Amino acid sequence: MGICITLHLLASVIWVGGMFFAYMFLRPAAGILLEPQQRLPLWENVFKRFFPWVWASIIVILVTGFGMIFLLGGMGSVGMYVHIMLLLGILMMLLFMHIFFNPFRKLKWAINEHDWIAAANALDKIRKFIRANLILGLIVIVIGSAGRYF
Repeated sequence: MGICITLHLLASVIWVGGMFFAYMFLRPAAGILLEPQQRLPLWENVFKRFFPWVWASIIVILVTGFGMIFLLGGMGSVGMYVHIMLLLGILMMLLFMHIFFNPFRKLKWAINEHDWIAAANALDKIRKFIRANLILGLIVIVIGSAGRYF
């Protein structure tokens, strides 16, 4: 159980912490310092490096999460907070998949074509979905760490 919890937490921190850093620090700094022709390729490069870690985190979170549920006796044996955490986590995963397969692909295409308007539109969609996912991720962290006490 200890290994499952450790891996689960590390994967969650990598994913949610990465979104927090990108949204709260990198985004404002890049917006101030860089022109679109520099800023948009920067974001593409950041996402190309971050998204494989998100995919790995999702796999680890699913395997360890369901593993812990199994070790605890199944869904009927865990608290309601685990059910809520699972539901929100799956929603986060679906939002990430949408980001990856829709606006991120459009961003890569638009940058390759030097269509800065289309790239900016795609990045704006990614930003909105990451904001939603970040909020969900922070809620899941609170539920996972303190849910049993509510």
